[in-house]
Amino acid sequence: MADNVIEIENIKKIYRVGTQEVHALRGVTTTIERGDYVAIMGPSGSGKSTLMNIIGALDTPTSGIYVLNRMNVSYLTDEKLAEIRNKEIGFVFQTFNLLHQYSALENVMLPLIYGGVEKQERIVRGEAALTNVGLESRMTHKPNELSGGQRQRVAVARALVNNPAIILADEPTGNLDTKTSIDIMRLFHDIHVAGNTIILVTHEEDIARHAHRIIRLRDGEIESDERNQEITKFN
Repeated sequence: MADNVIEIENIKKIYRVGTQEVHALRGVTTTIERGDYVAIMGPSGSGKSTLMNIIGALDTPTSGIYVLNRMNVSYLTDEKLAEIRNKEIGFVFQTFNLLHQYSALENVMLPLIYGGVEKQERIVRGEAALTNVGLESRMTHKPNELSGGQRQRVAVARALVNNPAIILADEPTGNLDTKTSIDIMRLFHDIHVAGNTIILVTHEEDIARHAHRIIRLRDGEIESDERNQEITKFN
């Protein structure tokens, strides 16, 4: 029996804009197994951002069921959703979302502070996460003292520090040059090989080809869901 970390059943999301109803998701059903590497793709208006927000517990569906790591999180309160996000989901954003007044280590430790982890353990886990992404010599540097690729590595370390059920990456190479993008995708590859579940939201075909499975959305529905036969390999 499959070990599903995500189970989504008939998810619909309707936004009301004035007197109009916008159907962003129209009954999406899918599962994602623990340890999988999935890219979610689709043109603007396809529903991929809405689906990402629901998977990331940033929003709730209008109807349908969402089970994350065996917990039904479909209609929880904002407070409970915040708790789930901190514990179960590691976010990596296109714009890094680092606090510029804090060092790399302090940024990485933030989810542990919210989780009530003791200071000494926060330091140990934060240092281990930064070492894991190759930034052991940059722990005391602030974001403006780091390159774009290094800032994204700090963001990846922050996503990993709580050992979440999934890593959710939203256009993680969108602000990076080609060479740095390849370096970051190599890092995601290594993280996946280590056993992590990765969900990558992207509009770039070359980035999506790093994933082992590609889900394509169109007009709020799943257009295709296939195993990737042409996975980009690293030497």
